[in-house]
Amino acid sequence: MKKCIELAKKGEGLTSPNPLVGCVVTDEFDNIIATGYHKKYGENHAERDALLKIDRGDTLYVNLEPCSHFGKTPPCTDIIIEKGIKNVVIGMRDPNPVVSGIKKLQDAGINVTTGVLEEECKKLNEIFIKNMTEQKTFIAIKTASTLDGKIATSSGSSKWITSEKAREHVRIIRNRYDAIMTSSSTIIADNPNMIHRKKVILDRTLKTDLKSNIYKQGEIYIFNEEMDNIAGNLNFIKTPVKDGKISLEFVFEKLYELGIMSVLIESGGKLGGRALKYTDKIYHFLAPKITGDNKSTSCFDFQSIENINQCLNFKIDNVEFFGPDILLTYYPI
Repeated sequence: MKKCIELAKKGEGLTSPNPLVGCVVTDEFDNIIATGYHKKYGENHAERDALLKIDRGDTLYVNLEPCSHFGKTPPCTDIIIEKGIKNVVIGMRDPNPVVSGIKKLQDAGINVTTGVLEEECKKLNEIFIKNMTEQKTFIAIKTASTLDGKIATSSGSSKWITSEKAREHVRIIRNRYDAIMTSSSTIIADNPNMIHRKKVILDRTLKTDLKSNIYKQGEIYIFNEEMDNIAGNLNFIKTPVKDGKISLEFVFEKLYELGIMSVLIESGGKLGGRALKYTDKIYHFLAPKITGDNKSTSCFDFQSIENINQCLNFKIDNVEFFGPDILLTYYPI
């Protein structure tokens, strides 16, 4: 199953709205005779990718319940049965209600085992699970700060807080998501490239320069209060405004309608703070630096509290090192 998960990760950024799936097939002596993974949306699922390489097999391992219905490709259960597989080991059940692969396999006389490394398999496909169970876009935030939580000095200086190794890993994280999101304030302050196939810009009054770096590449959705229009790669979406701010509820609902199943927010503290109530996951890079600047910008800036019990609470899931920097990955409780 660990091998299945490793294989599945090769499809990151390419399979949406489908899940990440890897497959391993062994013979009766437990030797691996074929492997496969879902390489790209519309192409063969992992089971078919593996089984097309062999004539017969004994045991098939897969991190997600095989599909039993026609979609872009035929049902995986059919080819499992055709290839004479005797045992199927599954990491987790498919949250898609139309999938009933386990029953179909059992009805065919195949021995099915489920729940192997289930938590790891669920984490692998956390985006797909939210899409299926809630019909909502998965929302993540990436931020990078000093040890005292600052993302820029009081003069606006921010390049670079973290090391090149950390910034290289950010590009890997971006690739996992259908789109990245930022604000007009970030574009005006930093003129970032944010290279990605899809970008979401929150620009209420359309004050950003369309010659800015971020607009030069990708399919771009600009949420604003003034107009609906399409001009080349720019999709202007008229958006409700409340208290002078773009409605994030509208934005996230619209993204799901547009088929954007996941989004990574990279912005300043204002948008980052506002988005926390909707967020499913946070990637927080910490550089071993302290500004000591009480007027500098914080990574989450959205409320004033008097009681420490008013803090939002999170669970740290993982800690990794990239050069001198630490990446904390955490989830809301």
